[in-house]
Amino acid sequence: MPVPMPMERKQAAYSNLDERYAIQGEKYQGQQYSHIYFTRLHHMRNLLHALVRSWKPQLPVTTVLGLEEGKECIIVGTLYKHMKLKPSILDEYSKERSAIPLVKPHNFMHPDDHLILEDESGRVTLAGEIPPAAFVTGVVVALHGKETSAGNFLVEDVLEAGLPPQTVLSSADEDKYVVFVSGLSVGSGTFNPLQFQLLIDHITGHLGDENEQTIASNIVRVVVAGNSVHISPRFVNGQTVASKDQSRIAEPIRELDIMLTQLVSSLPVDIMPGCHDPANFSLPQQPLHRCLFSGASAYNTFSSCSNPHQFELDSVQFLGTSGQNIDDLYKYADAKDKLEFMERTLRWRHLAPTAPNSLGCYPYTDKDPFLVESCPHVYFVGNQDKYETRLLEGPEKHKVRLICIPRFSESGVAVMLNLRNLECSTLSFSTSFDA
Repeated sequence: MPVPMPMERKQAAYSNLDERYAIQGEKYQGQQYSHIYFTRLHHMRNLLHALVRSWKPQLPVTTVLGLEEGKECIIVGTLYKHMKLKPSILDEYSKERSAIPLVKPHNFMHPDDHLILEDESGRVTLAGEIPPAAFVTGVVVALHGKETSAGNFLVEDVLEAGLPPQTVLSSADEDKYVVFVSGLSVGSGTFNPLQFQLLIDHITGHLGDENEQTIASNIVRVVVAGNSVHISPRFVNGQTVASKDQSRIAEPIRELDIMLTQLVSSLPVDIMPGCHDPANFSLPQQPLHRCLFSGASAYNTFSSCSNPHQFELDSVQFLGTSGQNIDDLYKYADAKDKLEFMERTLRWRHLAPTAPNSLGCYPYTDKDPFLVESCPHVYFVGNQDKYETRLLEGPEKHKVRLICIPRFSESGVAVMLNLRNLECSTLSFSTSFDA
């Protein structure tokens, strides 16, 4: 019987660009979040002032304190969205003490919501041509308008920073693929080990005919975008865990390690933490500790990465999160789909504008790591309800592939991206057998 030839896998040049998300040299000394807002406003204002010169050069730029009634001008500041339904810790406490259980809404928007613009000099309530539903707290914009007799600012036009500059994509002549998978939830009731094993066998070339194996040999990297394990909430409620239960906590991580080891023995894998993984909760989430993966971490093809995660593969720039930034926008604003929220974060030049207002983040003192200074070619978010993708094209020949990666444990779907042309397709694995 002839011995099968070993599969020769293609390679791609990889650079990890997560350094900006590393919490190193930062010291928490009880500082407040005003620093991160100040840094964001300072950076974005310089950017917007440069854009205003070509947007409306005839109008003066002033501060909130410098507004004069009836005089047209431009003001630059940070938006604050006043929402009557937004949860408050004091309300939460009083609800816990009430006998009537309250249903939590999935979205906290209300017709009475209104926007306020704030700079170092003061704040002013906005009216006019700025729909509250489209914006969230933390976005920095330039506004054209005038102060009314009621003391509000009547907005006539809004200027967002727009897509950041993007490097030109060099043309490639061969197919190379990156596979994205998210929400494995190993250890949960929805996790199907057979489904994940089929995905592993497909990627490693142990499944399918010659044609499928050829495609598999062109997969150069796998990105696991958060929520890889599920640990029962009863074990993480702050109580001491009984010794008999300690091994049950580690079981999902052990199982994930065994499966990842199969992958990393064949090709490079990046794993990002998500909100349910054993990592710090606030953004940026630091890489999962390598000691959790005693098998996989023995291979130099295993990379434990931060969330957000930024990297370059054969000159294609990638930026992605495990989904918290987009899920939070979904609670406080309105859009036709999650891809539109992704597009807005790029146009606002900020990955997580609602941090630290409603999304946990580290209280930086002299930087805001979520500012998007260069436009990625591929922008992905994990742990979404369904697979969605769109090619966003900007005015300066920008091309950005937006990808919503569905939760694998619920959908059985992974996403495959071709580095040559940024085209996307899905890998679906169903283990249900119809009679």
